[in-house]
Amino acid sequence: MQQFLKFLGQKRSLVFVFSFLFLLIAIVFFYFNLQVKEQKLDSVLDQCTIALEKKLRDEKMSALEIAITLSKNKALVDALENEDEELGYTVLSDIMKTIQTNTSRYIRAQIITSEYTVFARSWDDIYAGMPLEDYRQDLYYFQTNATPRTSIEIGRRLGIKATVPVYQDGKLLGYFEVIDFFESVTSYFRAMGIDLYVLLDYKYYDRAILMQGNLILQNHIVANINYNFSNIQTLQSINFKRLQANRILHEDNKYIFYETMYDGESEAIGGYVFVLPQKYLEYFRDPEDDISFLINVTRSSLYDVLKESEWERSKLDKYGAETLLYVKDIVSREDKELFYEEAYKRLDAHSKDELIQLMLEYKMVKKIDGKIR
Repeated sequence: MQQFLKFLGQKRSLVFVFSFLFLLIAIVFFYFNLQVKEQKLDSVLDQCTIALEKKLRDEKMSALEIAITLSKNKALVDALENEDEELGYTVLSDIMKTIQTNTSRYIRAQIITSEYTVFARSWDDIYAGMPLEDYRQDLYYFQTNATPRTSIEIGRRLGIKATVPVYQDGKLLGYFEVIDFFESVTSYFRAMGIDLYVLLDYKYYDRAILMQGNLILQNHIVANINYNFSNIQTLQSINFKRLQANRILHEDNKYIFYETMYDGESEAIGGYVFVLPQKYLEYFRDPEDDISFLINVTRSSLYDVLKESEWERSKLDKYGAETLLYVKDIVSREDKELFYEEAYKRLDAHSKDELIQLMLEYKMVKKIDGKIR
């Protein structure tokens, strides 16, 4: 009897030990799975941000090229100099219609006088002479600068504005401008299964008078009119301050990412919100995927985005060690010292296990030969 009780006691001890080990393994597995998932979400946010910056940069450059071309059109410059608004509208609208016919791109262009009034617009002829000074404070930039400018600015609507000042015999005649309202950027992300919402802070409501009928979302005005309405209920219900602070939320089987939006003076004026259905996160889990997954962002494009601000630390701060590691091989010689200083600082903040994980992920970009010591 005593031997039987002793046997039962040993068996219970074994059951307890194995149960404890099983529980411990489950906890460790859950913890590392959570860590991997958080790293993956951080990587997705980095990718979305880089893709957005590249797309905005491309849109800005495209708009600036067209604005510069328009500013060299003699017929338009002569019409502006002679204050012939009717001719200005006719020539400008004909040029934009020709571009649309041959490229299927709908582009808005306008000419503004040196007194900040509308001279001509490509899309209508009813607002000639309308004053813009109360809405276009960004034009004050040209009081001290004679070079073209392209940036996201608040006017009567929020948009990307490429503005070129035009001079005649040293006298400012006015400004040639091309405007984009985020339609192509929104469509670009939607084609990849990501819904983008461009949000302007509500404090600019009185200035953005043509957006006063737009949807109000979490004390912000939705600026892009071709957004997907299906996520609005989710976005209305989330803790928006928490989203702004953490930059990542999970709600209604969707991942929601946040990136701050800045105007040409580097002032925060709102934000970009990305909504990714949870099921699409699987696209990011294949180790053979390029860092840019479905987004057509090459390694050189990533480097161009990082380098564009001349390695300002405020810009580098939002990129993780994974992204910096990814572009390290293509950094130009003159930038290497500053780049490595920032990269070492990022890597130093990681634990040994995290560094090993980074190196394992890096193999999808470059095969590493040699021995681990």
